[in-house]
Amino acid sequence: MLFSAWARLLAAPDYPWGITAELREQLVAPLVEHWGEGRFGALLAPTEAGNEDFIAWFAKLERLSASPGTAGRVVREMGFADVRDVLPTIRVPTLLMNRAEDEILEPGHTRYLAEHISGARHVELPGRETLAIFGDSDAVLDEIEEFITGARQERRHDRVLATVLFTDICDSTKHAAELGDKQWRELLRRHDDQSRRAIARLRGREVKATGDGFLATFDGPARGIQCARAVVEAVRPLGIEVRAGLHTGECEVIGDDVGGLAVHIGARVSQRAKPSEVLVSSTVKDLVTGSGIQFEDRGVHELKGVPDEWRLFAVA
Repeated sequence: MLFSAWARLLAAPDYPWGITAELREQLVAPLVEHWGEGRFGALLAPTEAGNEDFIAWFAKLERLSASPGTAGRVVREMGFADVRDVLPTIRVPTLLMNRAEDEILEPGHTRYLAEHISGARHVELPGRETLAIFGDSDAVLDEIEEFITGARQERRHDRVLATVLFTDICDSTKHAAELGDKQWRELLRRHDDQSRRAIARLRGREVKATGDGFLATFDGPARGIQCARAVVEAVRPLGIEVRAGLHTGECEVIGDDVGGLAVHIGARVSQRAKPSEVLVSSTVKDLVTGSGIQFEDRGVHELKGVPDEWRLFAVA
C-alpha cells in the first residue's frame, strides 16, 4: 500500500512529473534554513497551514526527527532514486493512493506507478494533502480496509463523559537549547516518569505523550485536578514548571485516542494556564462543588476555535 508515492522525483524526458535539479536546490535551501519551524508541515498539509497547534506540533516533529543538515541531505538523496526498472517485476497485490489536488507531489507520479505495476489498484481521493493522516483520513482507512479484507465497515465512534487533562512543560524549547540534547532527554524522561506515576496513582488513563506533556482522561474531575497538582509539584524539583488545563465533557473514543470538542476545549484551557498553574473550565468547577477544592476566578476568555466565551478558574 503506497500513498503519495513516486518512481523518481527528478524530471526526465520520459518522466515529466518530476522537478528539475535546479528547483530541488531552490527548495532545499529554505528547508534547511527554516527546519524546526513547522513550515514544511504547512506545505504537506495545506488545509492546516492556519492551525497554530498543528504548526507547533510539526515544528517539534522536525526538531526531534533530524538536524537541519540531515534533513537537507535526505531531500537531496531522494532525488537520485529511480525505481522505474523495478516496477514490472512487482507481483503482489498493490494499492496506490493519492489526492487529486496534491500541490507538492504531482498526481502523475502515482498514476505512472499504477500503469507500470501489474494489477495495481489506483484510488485518487479528493483533497490537497500529501500526508495520508491529514484531511479526510477516514477515506484513506476505508480504502485500506477494503483492500485487505474485501469489505469496509461503517465507522462508529463511542462517546463517553470524561475529564480531560492536558499538561505541558513551560519554555520547553528554551530549556532544550540551554541543556543540550542529552541532558534534555534525561530531564524529559524524569518528567515523564513523574507524570505517569501521578496519572496511575489517581486512576487516570494516559492517552498519549505529546513530547513535553501528556493528555490523560479521568472518570471524575476531582481526581483529574489532584493529578494535575501532583504533576506540578513533582516536577518542580527538576527545575521545570508545567501548566495544566482540565475540562469535562463528552469525548469521542477513537481506538486508544480521544477526540471531539471537549478535548479541544481542554487543550485551549491548558494554553491559558500560567507556569505551575492548574486551570479549569467552569464546567469542572461546578462538578466538584462540595469537594473542598478552592478556586480563583481568572475571568472570561475566548478560546480559539471554540464557540462562546468561557469563564476559567485556577485551582488555589
